[in-house]
Amino acid sequence: MAAGLLTRGSTQFGLFVILFIMWVVFSSLAPGFLSRFNLNSVGRSVAIDIVVGFAQMVVLATGGMNLSVGAIGVCSVMTLGYLLQMWGLPISVAILLTLGLGGVLGWLNGFAITRTGVNSFVVTLATASLFTGAMLIFSKGVPLNGLPPELGAFAKSSVGRVPTLAIVAIGIGIALYVLFKHSVLGRQILAAGANPRTAEMSGVPVDRVIVFVHVLSGVLAAAAAIMLTAKNGAALPGAAGDDWLLPSFLAPVIGGTSLAGGLISVVGTIFGALLVSTIRSGLLVLQIGNFWLQLFLGIFLLCAILLERYRSALSVRAQTRAA
Repeated sequence: MAAGLLTRGSTQFGLFVILFIMWVVFSSLAPGFLSRFNLNSVGRSVAIDIVVGFAQMVVLATGGMNLSVGAIGVCSVMTLGYLLQMWGLPISVAILLTLGLGGVLGWLNGFAITRTGVNSFVVTLATASLFTGAMLIFSKGVPLNGLPPELGAFAKSSVGRVPTLAIVAIGIGIALYVLFKHSVLGRQILAAGANPRTAEMSGVPVDRVIVFVHVLSGVLAAAAAIMLTAKNGAALPGAAGDDWLLPSFLAPVIGGTSLAGGLISVVGTIFGALLVSTIRSGLLVLQIGNFWLQLFLGIFLLCAILLERYRSALSVRAQTRAA
């Protein structure tokens, strides 16, 4: 697993250089890019992108994928709004129940994958449509705007100049770093992703690991949805969904997480999410259309996939020579 150190020649160092260049370019073309208001907005947006990236990263660690991250986000957004506005539950209770829902939806994904043996791409593609459709039928696609003001106030708050949402995202990142770097379960996840058959022969409960990462992915998607709802100050049915799919892959993949499994980078995912938010904010400040954003993000994801394949080929070649 990538240790996450910003060393010369590492993926994280390369991302840092790209980010630095982009910040110089955007600040030169649009002085408002470095305004306190815009930086605060970027900080809150990147916090959500980071957690969305984590939701995909934990599944990629096993060599799978979760195309239902956005759908779980939609369900979580509307569930949180319903619990707060319609049932009047305390914020803490509503958040816990929403996280629980995310875990249950993730468990359904993992259970279906391990029981049927069908590829995670197919299963989560199907459940993405199922989750989204069910939630839109249940909520009728009506936004919920009567949420407690304390929720929005939390999203707007800062510790010094650091948005509170960013601190939450970093806290989640630290927890994931400890999980993958310093726990038996984390090593089992990476082993299952690197070589499932060998891992199973070594006593790793591969099916349980797959179910666990999907549960964790669902909880993280729900956490991102809670952060997004707090940021918007309302539960909007179109706030997550398909808009999360590309960033969820982009952040971890360009950060050094392998699509083949067995290799992840928490720090790289954070830098990848920061790159996504930087591009989005920069184009917005420059008043460039949203279709350009999709073009740039698609180009970055394609380049990241090609680079990841190149790194894998070099690794295989080095192992062959060593043998």
